[in-house]
Amino acid sequence: MKYLIVGLGNIGNEYLETRHNVGFKVLDALVKDPKDDFEVEKLGSIAKVKFKGRTLVLLKPSTFMNLSGKAINYWLQKEKIHPSKMLIVVDDIALPFGSLRMRDKGSDGGHNGLKSIDQILGGNRYSRLRFGVGNEFSKGKQVEYVLGEWSSEQVEGLPERIKQACEMIKSFTVIGPEKTMSLLNNK
Repeated sequence: MKYLIVGLGNIGNEYLETRHNVGFKVLDALVKDPKDDFEVEKLGSIAKVKFKGRTLVLLKPSTFMNLSGKAINYWLQKEKIHPSKMLIVVDDIALPFGSLRMRDKGSDGGHNGLKSIDQILGGNRYSRLRFGVGNEFSKGKQVEYVLGEWSSEQVEGLPERIKQACEMIKSFTVIGPEKTMSLLNNK
């Protein structure tokens, strides 16, 4: 059984350690073996990892956040994966730092990456893992905040929250979104 696990982010060194790239960071943590590392392919970087008899196709789109849907649609078709077997890992300013919430559908919440996915896939019936990055920004400074680097307190707490996000992704592939939501949301 195959799953498409997508980490949203922006390519380029200037975005590497930004809050907006937490999806990339989570996917990087899923790749334990160097032989499974990401390779640049069409519309993104791809890694394939095995977990309990499942193949997780990990995608870090290279289309920039606002065009994420294009890369996701391409890889769903190429790998012949149904959207019900797809999970999007996305930063969320509506959640406190480190909060993790899985949903099996929902609105884009103003997130440009999710807007792109909704437009290309024709709806919002796909699972997403929302990773809270907090909202410590002044009015009108949202873009600067998400494209800014983590605070020192956040850097300290990040490894544990990324580890928990990886556990939620694995759970999604084994017991599905509903049971994962009930067992692990906000743990």
